[in-house]
Amino acid sequence: MRQIDIAAPMASTLLLVEVQPGQTVRAGQALLILEAMKMEHELRAPSDGRVEAVLARPGELLAEGDVLLRLVVLDAVPAQEPAAAGPAVQTTPARPPAAEPAEAVSRADLRRLQERLACTDDAARPEAVAKRHAQGQRTARENIADLCDPGSFSEYGALAIAAQRSRRSYEELVRLTPADGIVTGIGSVNAAAFGIERSRCVVMAYDATVLAGTQGIRSHQKTDRMLGIALQQRLPVVLFAEGGGGRPGDTDMPIVAGLNVGTFAAYARLSGQVPVVGIAAGRCFAGNAALLGCSDVIIATRASNIGMGGPAMIEGGGLGVFRPEQIGPSEVQARNGVIDLLVEDEAEAVARARHYLSFFQGRLAQWEAAPQDSLRDAVPESRVRAYEVRRVMEVLVDAGSLLELREGFGRSVLTALARIEGRPVGLLASNPAWLGGAVDAEAADKAARFMQLCDAHGLPLVSLVDTPGFMVGPDTEASAQVRHVSRLFVVAAKLRVPFVSVVLRKAYGLGAMALTGGGFHVPLATAAWPTGEFGAMGLEGAVRLGYRKELEARPEGPEREALFEQLLARQVENGQAIHMAETLEIDAVIDPADTRSWLVRALASARPPQDGDRGRAYIDTW
Repeated sequence: MRQIDIAAPMASTLLLVEVQPGQTVRAGQALLILEAMKMEHELRAPSDGRVEAVLARPGELLAEGDVLLRLVVLDAVPAQEPAAAGPAVQTTPARPPAAEPAEAVSRADLRRLQERLACTDDAARPEAVAKRHAQGQRTARENIADLCDPGSFSEYGALAIAAQRSRRSYEELVRLTPADGIVTGIGSVNAAAFGIERSRCVVMAYDATVLAGTQGIRSHQKTDRMLGIALQQRLPVVLFAEGGGGRPGDTDMPIVAGLNVGTFAAYARLSGQVPVVGIAAGRCFAGNAALLGCSDVIIATRASNIGMGGPAMIEGGGLGVFRPEQIGPSEVQARNGVIDLLVEDEAEAVARARHYLSFFQGRLAQWEAAPQDSLRDAVPESRVRAYEVRRVMEVLVDAGSLLELREGFGRSVLTALARIEGRPVGLLASNPAWLGGAVDAEAADKAARFMQLCDAHGLPLVSLVDTPGFMVGPDTEASAQVRHVSRLFVVAAKLRVPFVSVVLRKAYGLGAMALTGGGFHVPLATAAWPTGEFGAMGLEGAVRLGYRKELEARPEGPEREALFEQLLARQVENGQAIHMAETLEIDAVIDPADTRSWLVRALASARPPQDGDRGRAYIDTW
């Protein structure tokens, strides 16, 4: 046997003695309870034994080290060897105590938490969920579950309710306003391909089944919290923006107009710092639309309506009475450039969001590509025959990687994200099927903003050029063409990412210069296919202007046309790609089938952009 003294670990007061002298105790059993600084502390038996003496009484003031109780530890009894002979003894193991029901062993505080959290789940609101599904839409939590990798979403602010305690009962608010109408948290997207660290994203989803997805006092607080984390930790943001804007019914805080809310500034502050994706399904008006409009990219369903003012605001302004479906329908917003990706439904919106985010999460080690020989016939032999440049893009990049943005807007220049040998890139491509590839105001705005997007997030740019230049004419100039097309030069002059150009066919004048970053020697490398042809302006126009006197000297008709064709053929010959390379105005003429490998080599020689190279702090919303 040995003796152990149980002493006070700190200055304290003895509150309670749990045992008596002579009592046998088990290891871990409570012996005494002390109080210090308003906190209670249990002293437990360090091992099995018997209480020899209790040396202090409840209420005594104790100093650190005062002995309170003496415990005698009994020596362990050695195990006996089995008997060598004699009848076997059959023993019955003791029956374990019957398990108590879970409700009986669950702590009250834990049970209350579980019950409260259950109120935030979709299962707690079957009628609202059924109504949502009947409209062909998903709940906010269903969209988040589809976007984030399984089990990765960690919710923030789940227990929030609307700030309307002076108007409604607590029970009603818990039942009708879970999470105050916005589900927020952090999850991973595409972790299987890029790992957990690169895949983490802030996700926020307005819940249209809660007060029409309106923005309340606490939903703003939740949003601000998440936006602060996104900026601090450099996390991408995905916002499901459906909802009706500001909520006038919150009464728990003394505010007049609430125009000191920091949410919009905080969301806008992310521009150019992290990728920001906005998704709209259903109705998205006012404050919700303002956040959506600050996003890098807007993905919207065909059933969406997006507007800075909903029906109530329009009617209140004396501007008429309209149904929500009349305000900012998707076909209008896709055509005018508000929507970057028009999709059928929320499931496709989420799939496109995952695809979009992947370009900012890193390179892929494995990829596939189509045979490149077909590029040799991509441009027709006739120099005036249109062709589908999207087919060129699809063959050139990794299979399945092409993601075109703003397809219905500025259609003479295509913009897309893609991969080449697993490396994310931004693609600009002249579209000869629309305006012959001439750059108008819409196309210039589209291309300039796309350059900003890629530059802000470190994606190299590849430009595929086939343009007769800038669009011209009185109607064109009425669209403020001079200002719009000049954006291409200003934005390109500040690029920090590698820029590589390939001339597929026509490269005329200032328009061609703008699509090559400002001039043919601005890019890291400029090459042309053998079909390339170059000129200070369109070759036909150059002949008609430069040889006007000679042409007018011939009578109208076949003789004049013959001279024109002769002079044009001379211009075409002089402006051929090989001649341009011979005079060093471009860097190379390449076999179209070698374009992909040429781009890989060119990009491999580029210095990765450094943080100190940052030329801009934001991406234009337009």
